[in-house]
Amino acid sequence: MRILFATSNQYKIQEARDIFGELGHTVEPLPLDGLIINFEEPKHLGLDSVAESKIDQALSLISGTEFEGSYILVEDSGVFTSFFKDWPGASSASVLSNLGLDGFLEKMSESNNREGEYRAVAIISDGQKKWKAIGICKGIFSKERLGEGGFGYDPVFIPSEGDGRTFAQMEPSLKSSFSHRAKALKSLSFLIDSPSK
Repeated sequence: MRILFATSNQYKIQEARDIFGELGHTVEPLPLDGLIINFEEPKHLGLDSVAESKIDQALSLISGTEFEGSYILVEDSGVFTSFFKDWPGASSASVLSNLGLDGFLEKMSESNNREGEYRAVAIISDGQKKWKAIGICKGIFSKERLGEGGFGYDPVFIPSEGDGRTFAQMEPSLKSSFSHRAKALKSLSFLIDSPSK
Protein backbone atom coordinates (compact mmCIF):
# COMPACT_ATOMS: atom_id res chain seq x y z
CA MET A 1 0.00 0.00 0.00
CA ARG A 2 1.21 3.49 -0.85
CA ILE A 3 0.61 5.91 2.02
CA LEU A 4 0.89 9.67 1.56
CA PHE A 5 1.77 11.45 4.80
CA ALA A 6 0.43 15.02 4.99
CA THR A 7 3.40 16.49 6.84
CA SER A 8 6.63 18.30 6.02
CA ASN A 9 8.35 16.92 9.14
CA GLN A 10 11.05 14.56 7.89
CA TYR A 11 11.45 12.93 11.33
CA LYS A 12 7.78 11.92 11.28
CA ILE A 13 8.01 10.65 7.71
CA GLN A 14 11.04 8.48 8.50
CA GLU A 15 9.39 7.07 11.63
CA ALA A 16 6.29 6.17 9.60
CA ARG A 17 8.44 4.60 6.87
CA ASP A 18 10.21 2.40 9.41
CA ILE A 19 6.94 1.19 10.93
CA PHE A 20 4.78 0.72 7.84
CA GLY A 21 7.72 -0.57 5.81
CA GLU A 22 7.85 -3.68 8.03
CA LEU A 23 4.43 -4.59 6.64
CA GLY A 24 5.38 -3.89 3.04
CA HIS A 25 3.79 -0.44 2.77
CA THR A 26 5.53 2.66 1.42
CA VAL A 27 5.27 6.12 2.97
CA GLU A 28 5.86 9.32 1.03
CA PRO A 29 5.13 12.96 1.80
CA LEU A 30 1.89 14.17 0.23
CA PRO A 31 3.04 16.38 -2.66
CA LEU A 32 0.68 19.21 -3.51
CA ASP A 33 2.52 21.29 -6.12
CA GLY A 34 5.54 21.26 -3.80
CA LEU A 35 3.74 23.37 -1.22
CA ILE A 36 3.68 22.79 2.52
CA ILE A 37 0.15 22.19 3.73
CA ASN A 38 -0.88 24.77 6.30
CA PHE A 39 -3.72 23.15 8.18
CA GLU A 40 -6.26 25.11 10.15
CA GLU A 41 -6.09 23.44 13.55
CA PRO A 42 -8.81 23.81 16.23
CA LYS A 43 -6.24 23.44 19.03
CA HIS A 44 -8.71 24.55 21.69
CA LEU A 45 -10.69 21.35 21.02
CA GLY A 46 -7.74 19.01 21.66
CA LEU A 47 -5.49 16.61 19.73
CA ASP A 48 -8.28 14.34 18.51
CA SER A 49 -10.18 17.22 16.93
CA VAL A 50 -7.01 18.60 15.36
CA ALA A 51 -6.22 15.23 13.75
CA GLU A 52 -9.82 14.85 12.51
CA SER A 53 -9.68 18.36 11.07
CA LYS A 54 -6.37 17.61 9.33
CA ILE A 55 -7.64 14.45 7.63
CA ASP A 56 -10.78 16.24 6.43
CA GLN A 57 -8.71 19.11 5.03
CA ALA A 58 -6.18 16.78 3.38
CA LEU A 59 -8.92 14.75 1.70
CA SER A 60 -10.56 17.95 0.50
CA LEU A 61 -7.26 19.21 -0.94
CA ILE A 62 -6.70 16.06 -3.03
CA SER A 63 -10.29 15.87 -4.26
CA GLY A 64 -10.26 15.89 -8.05
CA THR A 65 -6.48 15.39 -8.24
CA GLU A 66 -4.43 12.34 -9.18
CA PHE A 67 -4.11 11.59 -5.47
CA GLU A 68 -7.86 11.15 -4.87
CA GLY A 69 -8.47 7.64 -3.52
CA SER A 70 -4.94 7.36 -2.13
CA TYR A 71 -4.33 6.42 1.48
CA ILE A 72 -3.66 9.67 3.33
CA LEU A 73 -1.99 9.75 6.75
CA VAL A 74 -2.15 12.62 9.23
CA GLU A 75 -0.86 12.83 12.79
CA ASP A 76 -0.96 15.32 15.60
CA SER A 77 0.86 15.10 18.88
CA GLY A 78 1.49 17.07 22.00
CA VAL A 79 3.09 17.12 25.41
CA PHE A 80 0.92 16.99 28.52
CA THR A 81 2.09 17.81 32.03
CA SER A 82 0.46 16.33 35.11
CA PHE A 83 0.65 19.51 37.18
CA PHE A 84 -0.63 21.91 34.50
CA LYS A 85 -3.73 20.10 33.30
CA ASP A 86 -3.97 19.87 29.48
CA TRP A 87 -0.94 22.16 29.08
CA PRO A 88 0.68 22.61 26.67
CA GLY A 89 -1.39 19.86 25.01
CA ALA A 90 -2.56 20.55 21.46
CA SER A 91 -0.75 23.91 21.66
CA SER A 92 2.65 22.28 22.31
CA ALA A 93 4.22 23.58 19.08
CA SER A 94 3.11 27.17 19.64
CA VAL A 95 4.13 27.06 23.33
CA LEU A 96 7.58 25.84 22.28
CA SER A 97 7.78 28.53 19.62
CA ASN A 98 6.80 31.27 22.07
CA LEU A 99 8.60 30.14 25.25
CA GLY A 100 11.35 27.90 23.95
CA LEU A 101 12.55 24.91 25.97
CA ASP A 102 14.10 27.19 28.59
CA GLY A 103 10.79 28.96 29.11
CA PHE A 104 9.00 25.61 29.34
CA LEU A 105 11.48 24.39 31.96
CA GLU A 106 11.07 27.63 33.89
CA LYS A 107 7.29 27.10 33.94
CA MET A 108 7.80 23.49 35.06
CA SER A 109 9.96 24.69 37.96
CA GLU A 110 6.77 26.03 39.58
CA SER A 111 5.92 22.44 40.55
CA ASN A 112 7.69 19.47 42.11
CA ASN A 113 5.53 17.18 39.95
CA ARG A 114 7.52 16.68 36.76
CA GLU A 115 5.41 13.81 35.43
CA GLY A 116 3.78 14.02 32.04
CA GLU A 117 3.36 12.31 28.72
CA TYR A 118 3.54 12.61 24.99
CA ARG A 119 0.30 11.80 23.13
CA ALA A 120 -0.26 11.21 19.44
CA VAL A 121 -3.37 10.74 17.33
CA ALA A 122 -2.86 9.25 13.86
CA ILE A 123 -5.51 8.78 11.16
CA ILE A 124 -5.42 7.09 7.74
CA SER A 125 -8.22 7.45 5.22
CA ASP A 126 -8.79 6.56 1.57
CA GLY A 127 -11.71 8.96 1.38
CA GLN A 128 -14.21 6.19 2.09
CA LYS A 129 -12.98 4.52 5.25
CA LYS A 130 -11.07 5.96 8.17
CA TRP A 131 -8.77 4.30 10.70
CA LYS A 132 -7.62 6.08 13.86
CA ALA A 133 -5.16 5.17 16.62
CA ILE A 134 -3.81 6.86 19.75
CA GLY A 135 -0.35 6.46 21.26
CA ILE A 136 0.79 7.54 24.73
CA CYS A 137 4.30 7.59 26.17
CA LYS A 138 4.56 8.46 29.86
CA GLY A 139 7.62 9.90 31.52
CA ILE A 140 9.08 12.84 33.41
CA PHE A 141 10.52 16.18 32.36
CA SER A 142 14.16 16.80 33.17
CA LYS A 143 15.37 20.02 34.80
CA GLU A 144 17.73 20.79 31.92
CA ARG A 145 18.27 20.06 28.24
CA LEU A 146 19.95 16.72 27.66
CA GLY A 147 20.97 15.47 24.21
CA GLU A 148 21.21 16.83 20.71
CA GLY A 149 18.91 14.49 18.76
CA GLY A 150 15.19 14.48 18.06
CA PHE A 151 13.09 17.61 17.93
CA GLY A 152 10.52 19.54 19.96
CA TYR A 153 10.49 18.59 23.63
CA ASP A 154 12.78 15.56 23.14
CA PRO A 155 15.76 17.12 25.02
CA VAL A 156 13.70 17.45 28.22
CA PHE A 157 11.51 14.31 28.13
CA ILE A 158 12.68 11.11 29.86
CA PRO A 159 10.32 8.24 28.91
CA SER A 160 9.40 5.72 31.60
CA GLU A 161 10.00 2.81 29.22
CA GLY A 162 13.52 3.99 28.43
CA ASP A 163 16.89 3.71 30.14
CA GLY A 164 16.94 7.05 31.95
CA ARG A 165 17.95 9.14 28.94
CA THR A 166 15.88 11.78 27.21
CA PHE A 167 14.47 11.11 23.75
CA ALA A 168 17.14 13.50 22.42
CA GLN A 169 19.91 11.31 23.85
CA MET A 170 18.56 8.09 22.32
CA GLU A 171 19.27 6.49 19.00
CA PRO A 172 16.30 7.07 16.66
CA SER A 173 15.65 3.32 16.46
CA LEU A 174 15.33 3.05 20.24
CA LYS A 175 13.05 6.07 20.45
CA SER A 176 10.87 4.65 17.67
CA SER A 177 10.45 1.38 19.53
CA PHE A 178 8.15 2.96 22.13
CA SER A 179 7.51 6.63 21.36
CA HIS A 180 3.95 7.98 21.38
CA ARG A 181 3.97 8.38 17.60
CA ALA A 182 5.41 4.90 17.08
CA LYS A 183 2.68 3.40 19.26
CA ALA A 184 -0.05 5.23 17.33
CA LEU A 185 1.42 4.32 13.95
CA LYS A 186 1.97 0.67 14.92
CA SER A 187 -1.63 0.40 16.11
CA LEU A 188 -2.74 2.01 12.85
CA SER A 189 -0.65 -0.40 10.79
CA PHE A 190 -2.36 -3.36 12.48
CA LEU A 191 -5.80 -1.80 11.90
CA ILE A 192 -5.31 -1.31 8.17
CA ASP A 193 -3.85 -4.82 7.81
CA SER A 194 -6.57 -6.55 9.84
CA PRO A 195 -8.98 -8.90 8.02
CA SER A 196 -11.98 -6.82 9.14
CA LYS A 197 -10.75 -3.64 7.46
